[in-house]
Amino acid sequence: MQLSDFDYELPEELIAQRPRARRGDSRLLYLPAGKGPEDRHFSDLSALLRPGDLLVFNDTQVMPARLYGRKATGGQVEILIERVLAADRVLAHVRASKSPKAGGLLLIGDWRLRVAGRAGNLFELVLEAGGDVHRLMAEHGHMPLPPYIRREDEPEDQARYQTVYARRPGAVAAPTAGLHFDEAMLDRLEALGIQTARVTLHVGAGTFQPVRVENLDEHVMHSEWLEVDEAVCEQVSRTRARGGRVVAVGTTSVRSLESAAADGELRPFRGDTRLFIRPGYRFRVVDVLLTNFHLPKSTLLMLVSAFAGHQRVMAAYRHAVARRYRFFSYGDAMLLERASDTLSEQEGQG
Repeated sequence: MQLSDFDYELPEELIAQRPRARRGDSRLLYLPAGKGPEDRHFSDLSALLRPGDLLVFNDTQVMPARLYGRKATGGQVEILIERVLAADRVLAHVRASKSPKAGGLLLIGDWRLRVAGRAGNLFELVLEAGGDVHRLMAEHGHMPLPPYIRREDEPEDQARYQTVYARRPGAVAAPTAGLHFDEAMLDRLEALGIQTARVTLHVGAGTFQPVRVENLDEHVMHSEWLEVDEAVCEQVSRTRARGGRVVAVGTTSVRSLESAAADGELRPFRGDTRLFIRPGYRFRVVDVLLTNFHLPKSTLLMLVSAFAGHQRVMAAYRHAVARRYRFFSYGDAMLLERASDTLSEQEGQG
């Protein structure tokens, strides 16, 4: 398949610029296996899941990773921390009129960051005087809203661009399928006998990068750090034994589980992944996917198409546009049941 196979028309006014008043107020487009789309509400989720199912959440926490400052030589800079390497050392995107050179000094308030070098498109920055980068972000950081949200971050975003179960700082973008859950919904699901598990994938800014090659074989996937521990593997095994389904909350949970099962069996995994899931991929772990709507020509739309069938997903997106669903991070959700492996493979080869 080619990049153009994953394009669709989206009116700009359907891109959600703010969250709904309450987390659970979102709409939900349900795509059951072998059937057409159904218009639902997120509050219907408890009726669409089954006792014994396992919901897998990504518990990463979004850092206030966007910083504004200046170069010691003059000129404004915008820094987006991509990865914390140590208490005083990060990899970051740096935007300036001229790229800073190794040894250059960047100033954020009273904080001083030295440019140690480059790592591809990223800059390695070191805080002088043994500073702590998490303190720096706490004092000066902004929530790194996605580029399609055409406004500056506001105090409300500190809570709303964050899941209620986030606990491990490290992401620069939210695992947005989880933004719909509030504590009341989590309690309701638990009371119904629906189990939960936690993985961690620190979402990087690369998730918003467009695919720039028409031939998907030439695409280089961005790297993200994840952890799937032994407890999660045991929970998946028990779910299978009782006939339950593994329900991934978000594409990041899918990538975590499928990366940990890359050799055919789910095992504990801790490290980086560059897993690129597109039609033709044979899923090993996930049965149901809860996700938001994704950008045209994005790797995330390719993942969803691999999961539920390319033609069905693109038709569902056209349906969502016609029914005026809200798109992307602060938008509405989809619940998709996995297509048969044969269907996914045939579409991937077609």
